[in-house]
Amino acid sequence: MTTRALAVFEIKAWDEKPYDEFEGGRRLTRASVRKTFHGDIEGESSVEYLMAYAEDGSASFVGMERVVGCVGDRVGSFVLQHSGTFAGSVAKETWFVVPGSGTGDLAGLRGQGSFAAGHEQEYSITLDYDFDA
Repeated sequence: MTTRALAVFEIKAWDEKPYDEFEGGRRLTRASVRKTFHGDIEGESSVEYLMAYAEDGSASFVGMERVVGCVGDRVGSFVLQHSGTFAGSVAKETWFVVPGSGTGDLAGLRGQGSFAAGHEQEYSITLDYDFDA
């Protein structure tokens, strides 16, 4: 049975650096990000994003994030794989739990989630999840 976790996260650190730049302001960057989560997901995470910026400042990105903490009453860690876009001032992102990445009580975790938001202090997210039988 699938459960919906509702949580918010805050970005605690964002360190973004270009690793390739070319004409028209286009560039490839890597961002190391730290977050904290509150709600049905409690804990901390670190994520590495790779981003491709277009001439107009929009971007497409992918990322891998390790979350350490709890989902509901289960404690452990898991990895999320991200895919998203940024246009104007809105980021849209989807993610899924990497199969086999759960540890501790979160072993066997599987699920997916998404969010869309501008530049805010806290970001509301959902994660629809269950566990391998």
